[in-house]
Amino acid sequence: MKLISKQRTLLQNAALHKYFELVAEALNDAGLDVEAVIKKQMDISWSAVMVKELIWKSAQKVHLNKKSTTELTTNEVNKIYEQVNRYLAEKFGITQLFPSIDSLIENDKHNNL
Repeated sequence: MKLISKQRTLLQNAALHKYFELVAEALNDAGLDVEAVIKKQMDISWSAVMVKELIWKSAQKVHLNKKSTTELTTNEVNKIYEQVNRYLAEKFGITQLFPSIDSLIENDKHNNL
């Protein structure tokens, strides 16, 4: 019997997009432009959208054969995070914790001060 996983939650979706933002900042802070990580032909700084489209979605396509993050289950978000985090750590020494509810709330409070 195959267990059916639930679709990712709204909080998990918020954490996912915060993760894209944090990874973009970490890659930019490390001086790693898109060319250094993805092998494009020009220097382009990272954005959350670029992390999502070029790194995250590439990993989910390879590992899950899914094109959209809306198709991911809660377990699949964790699986792709682990793949992306390991890749960035091994290749570039960049690790980023996946945002938790507490960290999102704390960040929101900090930004509203």
